Amino acid sequence: MYDLLKGLTVVEGSAFIAGPTCGLYLAQLGAQVIRFDNIGGGPDFRRWPLAADGSSLYWEGLNKGKKSVAIDLSRPEGRELAQRLAAAPGEDAGLFVTNFPVEGFLAYDRLKALRDDVICVRVMGWADGGPGVDYTINSAVGVPLMTGHPDDPRPVNHVLPAWDLLTGAFAAFNLTAALLDRYRTGRGREIRIPLSDVAAAALANMGMTAEILAGEGERPRQGNNLFGAFGRDFLTRDGRRLMVVAITPRQWTGLIEVLGVGEAVAAVEASRGVDFRKDEGVRFAHADALMPIFEAGFARADSADLLPRFDALGVCWGPYQTLAQALEDPRLFKDNPIFSDLAQPSGATYPAPGYAATLPQDARRPPAPAAKLGAHTEEVLGDLLGLDAAEIARLHDAGIVASA
Repeated sequence: MYDLLKGLTVVEGSAFIAGPTCGLYLAQLGAQVIRFDNIGGGPDFRRWPLAADGSSLYWEGLNKGKKSVAIDLSRPEGRELAQRLAAAPGEDAGLFVTNFPVEGFLAYDRLKALRDDVICVRVMGWADGGPGVDYTINSAVGVPLMTGHPDDPRPVNHVLPAWDLLTGAFAAFNLTAALLDRYRTGRGREIRIPLSDVAAAALANMGMTAEILAGEGERPRQGNNLFGAFGRDFLTRDGRRLMVVAITPRQWTGLIEVLGVGEAVAAVEASRGVDFRKDEGVRFAHADALMPIFEAGFARADSADLLPRFDALGVCWGPYQTLAQALEDPRLFKDNPIFSDLAQPSGATYPAPGYAATLPQDARRPPAPAAKLGAHTEEVLGDLLGLDAAEIARLHDAGIVASA
């Protein structure tokens, strides 16, 4: 955790991944992020994976370092409290992240009536307001039909919710950009970020839509082959599977040298009138001739002999390993300084990440745990909205709010 956004107060009314990820990143940079949920928890409060006591490891992972307020959002007075939190007063407040619908009690016009310069970042499924999650957007943009091996026609949905994670980061960027503009102009605004637009823009930005429009047709399945370059999984003599990529000339020449396949590769170049040294696309175009050569090269060698030489010559490679195995990898988890052992509300203590970027000039603080649901209800209502103890007690007695 760092202090770049210290002093900001961001209110989050969201569920699932994209909205909470936005709030998580802002909290990890020092903002005070206050999340409000229904009393008893929102739709993601019990989402898998679960701890031994039934608590959601997913929920406490995405909500580290945030404050928690529990409100009965089904009642008019509870909804009014949520609106007031979203449009809270203060030069560095009035910042709201949500995936509630465009229309309804958290519509932007309702918030703007409370604070003219309120900033609202709204995560959506589809731009027209239709429901959509990462997996349904992903299927619609065609990625599962490009994923998998050529001999299997079934679509392959990846297990990583990439559009959610991209949208969460994009939402955090948009909120800070809008705040900078508010400091300059005094204007607030609503920013709507549909997963569908993030996915469509990402594919277009990478040239994948232009590829089809140019008449190249649908991109075929490549298995584990890297499209447009040389890269694939290979099996060594000792049975270890490695992902190896040769994009730069150094990576290419180093790979050839370690495997001892220079003569065979030169023979392909001579027979086909090409030079593989400088153009990764040419290597991809002639993969039919190259892959058998490299398969044989890997099959002749043990990983213990290959990997030190790969590292010495700058060959780009990665192991295939389970997540449990990755937890023992010092570069990823075991000795990674972004992780600290953290006691979470579930009662479990395990390594949890702080901010994923490292700021060498700033001291890194360890991550803070997620709060128990409603742990900060009284504090937030008093400090942010200025309610006195009697009013907070009345709200408790009426069942409008709850504490941990």
